[in-house]
Amino acid sequence: MKRVLMMAAAAALAASAALAQGPGYGPGKGPGKGPGWSFNGDNTRGWSMMSREERAEHRNRMLSMKSYEECVAYLEGHHKAMEARAQERGRPGPAAPAQTMCERMKQAGRFG
Repeated sequence: MKRVLMMAAAAALAASAALAQGPGYGPGKGPGKGPGWSFNGDNTRGWSMMSREERAEHRNRMLSMKSYEECVAYLEGHHKAMEARAQERGRPGPAAPAQTMCERMKQAGRFG
């Protein structure tokens, strides 16, 4: 009986943790996850050259974009900053993803 109660308590705890994340979150856990969007080293230029705080700021800024044009302007500045950071560190510039996040967001109808 004690084992059954412990299992039920563990299941309830897991369910409450899942609900605490709120609706609209995509699969997975960890930094860079947002409502349907993931920001990581595979799709963000300069990811490896940013601190954890900079990554969070970048993610939040991207999710706050109101228009495609605003998004593109921000990303152009971000890419230039990451190129400059790479040059300062004597590293090759970060590779561009096959498709920018702005394009992905536009195709998904994120911009009204």
